[in-house]
Amino acid sequence: MVSELLDVPNRTREESQEVSTLELFFDLVFVFGFIQVVDFLSANLTWEGMARGIALLGVLWWAWVTYSWLTDAIPAAETLAGRLVILTATTSMFVVAVAVPGAFDGHALLFSLAYFVVRVLHIGLYILGTEPETQQGVRRLAPGFLGGPALLIVASFLNGAAQGALWASALAIDYGVPYIRGNEGFYIDAQHFVERYRLIIIVALGEILIKMGFSATELSLDPAQILGIVLGMGFVITLWWLYFDYLVSAAERRLADTEGHERALRALVSYSYIHFLIVCGIIFTALGIREAISHLGSALEMLPTVALYGGGALFLFGRGEFQRRETAQIPAPGLVVAAVIVLLIPIGARLQALTALGFVVISFATLLTYEVTDHRLLRTQ
Repeated sequence: MVSELLDVPNRTREESQEVSTLELFFDLVFVFGFIQVVDFLSANLTWEGMARGIALLGVLWWAWVTYSWLTDAIPAAETLAGRLVILTATTSMFVVAVAVPGAFDGHALLFSLAYFVVRVLHIGLYILGTEPETQQGVRRLAPGFLGGPALLIVASFLNGAAQGALWASALAIDYGVPYIRGNEGFYIDAQHFVERYRLIIIVALGEILIKMGFSATELSLDPAQILGIVLGMGFVITLWWLYFDYLVSAAERRLADTEGHERALRALVSYSYIHFLIVCGIIFTALGIREAISHLGSALEMLPTVALYGGGALFLFGRGEFQRRETAQIPAPGLVVAAVIVLLIPIGARLQALTALGFVVISFATLLTYEVTDHRLLRTQ
């Protein structure tokens, strides 16, 4: 009965599938999840809070990554069982997102149990709905993919350093198992796979706009505040442009030019791993912009500046590593800008928030202008 429900239309590996509305619906949960993480960070502006925020992002991101591989292998929207599994996982993931504020205390058990359900459903559909070679690969990775989330359940009964150690171990196992044990047996639809990652970057950028918009509704909208909103919007535009200009198209062509295990390994490193740095950069930038707009008349202070400047630098570093791997070019200008804004964090923390925001926007706009005017040749490569 299950096999009949999972009987999908025949599709060769050369045929590409479009991103389905089911996948887009699944991604909507992560809009809320990312917003919850920014709210968590804003309510816990300490170094410990920042570390916990990164851990929460790591959990959310890896859940999305595992399903991006799953729906690349299985056109789940085309089967009844596939739809039911993905929709059940979407519901469980929404519970995870709802529980984010209490993920380390009052709602820790709810958070970890719901997350474990998401990951079990992923493994189950992968094994039941793919060809034998892929099933073998999934079984090889399953102990790590379920063992990591299981540690989060144990961590929910602890606190302090013990809880933190288990979270770190869970993430290390979960992220490390496909790289250490290998991802042989997995095949990537390059066009579909890259489109999924383009869309999650849009989701992350949309989260900045949502948080900035909510912050703006609490303001009287005097000229300084309007300028702050415009600067924040300018920052988002530069992030979008720097990512979506020529780079993603060149990377898609590079991924499509590889085959088999080489393609799967490139997808794992360049997209599943390196894009986490890009998304983290965007999320911390969202926190920094929110704090800057909410405190335009006062000094930005250290941790919001770390979020704003450090988030921008992390975005540039992740984008630079992605560019280096996929175009074989050293992204020197972007790395220089990243280094400069990191070095200026102590100064930015003493500036008025509007000035600090303006400086980082000007830095990114200068980089963008340089790339648009001097790197046009790259678009033809």
